[in-house]
Amino acid sequence: MRSLFDFLAMIGRVALHFLSYLGQLAALAKELLIALRSGAWRLRLVAQQIVAIGYGSQGVVIVTGAFTGAVFTFQTYAKFKDFGVETTVGAVVSVALCRELGPVLAGLMVAGRVGAAMAADIGTMKVTEQVDALRVMGVHPVDYLVLPRFLAMMISMPFLVAESISFGLAASYAVSSLGYQMPTAWYLTHMVDHTNMEDLSIGMIKGFVFGMLITLVSCHQGLAAENGAVGVGAGTTRAVVISSLVLLVVNFFLSILLNYVFPIGTA
Repeated sequence: MRSLFDFLAMIGRVALHFLSYLGQLAALAKELLIALRSGAWRLRLVAQQIVAIGYGSQGVVIVTGAFTGAVFTFQTYAKFKDFGVETTVGAVVSVALCRELGPVLAGLMVAGRVGAAMAADIGTMKVTEQVDALRVMGVHPVDYLVLPRFLAMMISMPFLVAESISFGLAASYAVSSLGYQMPTAWYLTHMVDHTNMEDLSIGMIKGFVFGMLITLVSCHQGLAAENGAVGVGAGTTRAVVISSLVLLVVNFFLSILLNYVFPIGTA
């Protein structure tokens, strides 16, 4: 009986902690909305963050997208050939990259690279009392630290997702035509016939949403950092882990929602 009560108590603590964390994220989101409505967007800082986030993340996103498209094509062709439908590889890979693999893997890579950097930068400012100094000078930390990163991520993520999809398709085409000697006309015809703007729109929407979630979680971890360098390190780790998990969970429900709006196979 005692072990049962301990188990229930543990579940209660986890649930309360989860609700408390959601409340903190909601409070930060509310402050972000207020900052957005204020119009003080600090476009110079936004431009700097676009360079750091968008330009700086191109390498990892391109490599991830290209090798994902290549290995997915390799595995798909090998199995589809057993059923005599290897000509549909282009369509399957294209739709999968646009709807799922492109945005999800790009989001995970950006969460690991950019989310960690955001949490570390803001966390370092927090533990060295620079955030308190901003408040003393009459500058709201959310306006100065979070909003430029939020806007930059919203702008950069759809482009990064598009790059991931594009290089994934290019690698897929290379594997099909050069590795398996599939006729170019087969690959391109099926890809074009079965991939439309709705598929690409889903990828862009997911990238936009993922960018907002990564920024919100990572900046919150930075602002909540305590206990010096140890706290900054722990916050950085939590930012990457939580952002990645949130992306995967939200992607599931977002896929269901968007599939009602843009059903697979619509022209």
